[in-house]
Amino acid sequence: MKKLIYIVISLLFGFSSLAQVQFEAKASREKMGINERVKVEFIIDKDADNFLAPDFKGFKRLAGPNQSISQSWVNGKSSFQKTYTYFLEPQRRGRLTIGQAEIEYQGKTYKTSPIDIEVTAAVDNPNSYKSIAKSRLSDAIHLVAEVSKTKSYLNEEVYVVYKLFIGRDVNIRNYRVLDDPKFNDFWSQNIDIDQLEVKEGEYGGEPYQYVELRKTLLYPQKTGELVIEPLTVALSVQVPSDKRDIFGRRQYEYVEKNASAKTRKLQVKPLPEKGKPADFTGAVGQFDIALNTSKTSLEARESLTANLKISGTGNLSLMNLPDLKIPASLEVYEPERKDNYRTTYRGLSGYISNKYTIVPEFKGNYKISPVKFTYFDPNEEKYKTTTTKEVQINVEAGPENPLNQQAKVAEEGTNKAALKNRITSDMSFEYIATETKLRPANQSNFFKSTSFWALFISPLLLIPLFILVKKNASKLAVSETNKKQRKANQLAKKYLSEAKKNLGNKESFFDALERALHNYLKAKLQISTAEMSKEKIIATLNENEIEEAVSQKFIRLLSSCEMAKYSPSSNEAMQEEYQQATQIISKLDKNL
Repeated sequence: MKKLIYIVISLLFGFSSLAQVQFEAKASREKMGINERVKVEFIIDKDADNFLAPDFKGFKRLAGPNQSISQSWVNGKSSFQKTYTYFLEPQRRGRLTIGQAEIEYQGKTYKTSPIDIEVTAAVDNPNSYKSIAKSRLSDAIHLVAEVSKTKSYLNEEVYVVYKLFIGRDVNIRNYRVLDDPKFNDFWSQNIDIDQLEVKEGEYGGEPYQYVELRKTLLYPQKTGELVIEPLTVALSVQVPSDKRDIFGRRQYEYVEKNASAKTRKLQVKPLPEKGKPADFTGAVGQFDIALNTSKTSLEARESLTANLKISGTGNLSLMNLPDLKIPASLEVYEPERKDNYRTTYRGLSGYISNKYTIVPEFKGNYKISPVKFTYFDPNEEKYKTTTTKEVQINVEAGPENPLNQQAKVAEEGTNKAALKNRITSDMSFEYIATETKLRPANQSNFFKSTSFWALFISPLLLIPLFILVKKNASKLAVSETNKKQRKANQLAKKYLSEAKKNLGNKESFFDALERALHNYLKAKLQISTAEMSKEKIIATLNENEIEEAVSQKFIRLLSSCEMAKYSPSSNEAMQEEYQQATQIISKLDKNL
């Protein structure tokens, strides 16, 4: 009886394991013309091996197999999918059958069901090479949002990088942002990327190239589950087709595609109440505080500066510095705040400071008390307090403080009237001037004097000289402008000529073309190399009233040069980029 129970249980487990594996075949169409193509996918939800495709009798294989793997986690449950993709072309009319595919998983063989496809006479508008190219893009391009952590404290930095994974047989020509993430519950700051860099990586276990399109630093401002919205971009892509030119080289199709990263979620914890100091104001990170003065010994009415600075890495932009406790006998002006930090993947790194100007009125010794600053360190998950040193200010010369004199007189038994007379005698003449600016009563008037007439006539005599100087300056300015114009045209012709010579040599061509565009603008608009950012170029062209369409074409051409140096490109594409550069420079010459 026990053996029977074991056998039944084993059979049930065996059937349940069989039911857990799903292996199916899908075709993009059930009916098609003989001049059309069909996409066939074999999909299994396990990491199986030893895939065996059917013989595709009656079809010509155009491409495949293209293998892709996707895996995701939703509400703690994982899902897995492996796909083998083929593109087929029918060889005859009638009802054709795509046979069973086979695959092995854990020592067992699984098969798909056959697929019947009806092939009719040729149709007027068959699916083109471009439609097949679009289908290939589903496995060739992926936009991914990578988050540095999935759990964080309130106001703790979170780093997000958007990576565009690109298959090796496609070429990104250009991209633009369609929809930016809003980051409503975050303080956010983009990290500048000077130039897109193509790197080697993996996606779904397969080798890919990728570029980091955007890096963003986030500081969550709410607790609970927060949503990091996706980034969506529009891409202009070159995809290899099955067409060949007369030399047998594969031709490329231009395809437009939108890519979007998936929504990510972040669990934000509140800062712990246990051990929270009363003077804590919300600083999160790793910090230090320092107080420095320009001098410690000076005279009355001579100024000094006190600089209170907090440095480190964390939410510097969201912090306020603690107040500086200065004796009432010292005159203090409103502090001057300075923010000096940069955005990195670890957070805002640098310092913030308050600079105080202090002027002592009376001589004596003064003390600036230590300043405490409390912050939360998320790495060690505890509150920390750092303190400045006490600062002694010695005012060596100047009047005595009346309050100190009053205390001294009271100690000696002197009455208040004597104290008042003493203070008056010491201080009443302190600010009276010791020099006069008197003049004789019988001094003659300036009006109608020799000096008056000389000053009145001299401007009239200088008018002809002024006109002559202005004419020479105008001629010089025109000459300088023409000189700059000739220099700009020479540079553009020089580098465009170099690019034309290198047609067919991808790296040399795009490098020369990019230099031509950069050097033309530098010479034409007097832009330095350090200022050659895309934002600066657009702003400068707008200031010179260049049409927005021309500016956008110029920027797209620069981006295309950056991307093309690291991806395959055809001679036709290089010739097209050269013609666009010539047209854009010609338009700029007419308007600048």
